[in-house]
Amino acid sequence: MSHHTAPHDSRVVIIGLGVVGAAVADELVLRGWTDVTVVEQGPLFETGGSSSHAPGFVFQTSPNKAMCELAQRTLDKLDGAEVDGQWVMKRVGGLELATTAERVEELHRRHDFAKSWGVPAQLLTPEEVAALWPDIDTSTVLSALHTPTDAVVKGVRAVEFQARRAQAGGARLVSETQVTGIRRSGTRVTGVETVPVGSDAEPEVIEADIVISCAGLWGPKLARELLGMDIPMLPVEHGFGFSQPIESLAGLDDATEVARPMIRHQDHGMYLREWGSRIAIGAYEHRPLPVADHEIASPEQILRHGGQASIHPFTRQDFEASWVEAQRLLPELRETTLDDSLSFNGIFSFTPDGGPLLGPVPGIEGLWMAQSVWVTQSAGVGEVVAQWLTTGDPGIDTHGLDVARFDPLLTSQRWAREQGEESYDEVYDIVHPRATTLRLRGLRTSPFYERQRGRGASFSSANGWERPLWYESNATLPDMRPAVPMLGDAPLPTRDQWSAQYWSPLVAVEARRLRESVGLVDMSSLPRWELSGTGATEFLDGLADDGLLSRRVGRTVGSIVYALILGERGGILSDITIARTAEETYHLGVNGNLDAAWFQMMMRQRSYALHLRDASSGSCGLGLWGPQAREVLQGLVDEDLSHEAFRFYRSRELHVAGVPVLAMRLSYVGELGWELYAPAEFGRHLWDVLIGAGRRHDILPVGRRAFESLRLEKGMRLWGTDMTREHTPHEAGIEFAVRGAAAEKLTAIGADQPSRKLVCLLLEDPSKVLMGHEPVYAAGDDGRPIGYVTSADQGYVTGQSIAYAWVPAEHSAAGTEVEASYFGRRLRARVAEEPLFDPSASRMRS
Repeated sequence: MSHHTAPHDSRVVIIGLGVVGAAVADELVLRGWTDVTVVEQGPLFETGGSSSHAPGFVFQTSPNKAMCELAQRTLDKLDGAEVDGQWVMKRVGGLELATTAERVEELHRRHDFAKSWGVPAQLLTPEEVAALWPDIDTSTVLSALHTPTDAVVKGVRAVEFQARRAQAGGARLVSETQVTGIRRSGTRVTGVETVPVGSDAEPEVIEADIVISCAGLWGPKLARELLGMDIPMLPVEHGFGFSQPIESLAGLDDATEVARPMIRHQDHGMYLREWGSRIAIGAYEHRPLPVADHEIASPEQILRHGGQASIHPFTRQDFEASWVEAQRLLPELRETTLDDSLSFNGIFSFTPDGGPLLGPVPGIEGLWMAQSVWVTQSAGVGEVVAQWLTTGDPGIDTHGLDVARFDPLLTSQRWAREQGEESYDEVYDIVHPRATTLRLRGLRTSPFYERQRGRGASFSSANGWERPLWYESNATLPDMRPAVPMLGDAPLPTRDQWSAQYWSPLVAVEARRLRESVGLVDMSSLPRWELSGTGATEFLDGLADDGLLSRRVGRTVGSIVYALILGERGGILSDITIARTAEETYHLGVNGNLDAAWFQMMMRQRSYALHLRDASSGSCGLGLWGPQAREVLQGLVDEDLSHEAFRFYRSRELHVAGVPVLAMRLSYVGELGWELYAPAEFGRHLWDVLIGAGRRHDILPVGRRAFESLRLEKGMRLWGTDMTREHTPHEAGIEFAVRGAAAEKLTAIGADQPSRKLVCLLLEDPSKVLMGHEPVYAAGDDGRPIGYVTSADQGYVTGQSIAYAWVPAEHSAAGTEVEASYFGRRLRARVAEEPLFDPSASRMRS
């Protein structure tokens, strides 16, 4: 049984019957789970949550593959659905306008996303826009993206359609009832306590094996009051205005409601659609209006005074600029006014990264969440959560959706508010894929931070950490000569405006210096955990014997193994390094909090009382790599660092100029060297002595951008970007990491015969740099794409523009010609043998 699979006869309680709770209930019943109770504090089916006022826009296109697929599933499920003869969903299409040159380019990029993920789309001229919407003033419209299968969904009807079907299949719907407590026995939920709204009666207990919170905007308050935990989610007000009836829509009755495409006018942060005889307008251009718990009306208040908790009074002053622009775009609106009696501020939720919060809650067995989900992805989320719960496999990549993805050290209310407000601000912005947050900067810094600032480091933020991307000081080399950025043997060509953002030519200087001599990389932000206790080895090997880890751990203290965490169907849940630092102690290099949550779940399920400690906080790390790395480090330690004495994929505790370090001889960049981890209080001294010892070898500090290029040259995969749980080791080209029981399992389920593969592409024009998610086509084929790009950058030493991409197996042979679309322009490429650099791996093993 998978760690997330529940028995078929489990008793399930769902908190909330909005569009998400209804979808989850429906999907569970469709899968044969009939012991399902949904507790809703409002009336059926217009419950008063965000579903009750949602404008119903379902635009499928997204740079995020999973979010796009959830939207596609939502529309596929609701297509043709009716409630008492009324439509639930109408595919009127979507229309995204561009009124600036920058937005035109963005629409080309979004058109490429649509192609990558299989969404029908086409770019239109202003004249074609006018044909679809004759009332639009196209004088400022330069182009538009038309997605004809996008749709309007009536939120309340979607709730009713799915809830009724769930009820007919055996689910119980309990309305106007509050959940006042979640019962637990140890770490497992056992039920919920409920009372009728407005009643002071003793709580009734509904016993449950599984509790799923679909509480919407009440989710943060519920989590704090009933569970004592903060979830990173911010309710925010959003202006939604209605015009007075207009003449051209006089024939559009309430039953028809909408006939023409929904409009996104993103250059002005707004959207518009027909709403019967009126135009409805949503505005993102106004200031963020976060909503505190006490500002959301309680069920008792609604019962006494009426209204909807998710609707606040219309703040016209925030909406005025959007109304003026709407009148300019649709001239007929100039003859009318806003209807303040219908307009309102609706409340919906944002997370720090804009994704939903799905899946099992770490540390509380049987508790699940499906929170911060919009109508756009609602029915798709219902499918995924139900499949995840009933089979242990959600069926799609959920690493960017999982409630456990955020570091618990970060999830304060302040952090959620700051990041949630930024997510709101950026809804319709043109956001570069390498852009970084501007909120709460400097929250987590390594002990090298001041040294890095002194060298002119340009920083990004990752998981709260300040990470240097490159160093301006490297414009001048240690011998005082100006640095000359190169691409292979040629001068580095100028990048286009888009790919030059969040980048510097100095990245090429840093990459070359590490390959030619030695470089120092800050690795402090790499998540690290320590697993210890009697039985730790038995526990890890047991996971391998069950095919959940791809191999057993090393037999001796000091050994390191590279292993994969595998799902029931062979998907790659993560890739990790496991260093055996003592008989029953292991240093785990992981990808984030999801991995820690997985290990904790496994320990509970298998009854191992082990200690899993976050080793990242309070420590620091440096990567010392390059042909001269051994010479730099040897002069600072007493131990022999020769290859014979300290072999590849081994670890050892050393003192480096008096600093206690865990030295791990491995390399993500394909060069000789070590990762060195030390207590944080020794960090600045460690930096200083390594830089000092490296001066005669012309050492340079190296940022993350060069690190990324070097790993692509060496063919190293990045989990979460190049490969996810949707991919198997044989597909991703890392089957070498699979041994024993895991290999037998993959063979038994047929996962060792891939129909698609991750391949290395070399662009014909080395000056062009892809960013990821671009569609890939067979050479000369104008039909549907055959795949998409994952990672890309220039290989500054190999002299090529590199991209990794997923393609069908029949297109994966070296030499196969393909094309990638970059802002709608085809770039020729070919599949290459990999790795591009040092295929014998002799350098890092020397």
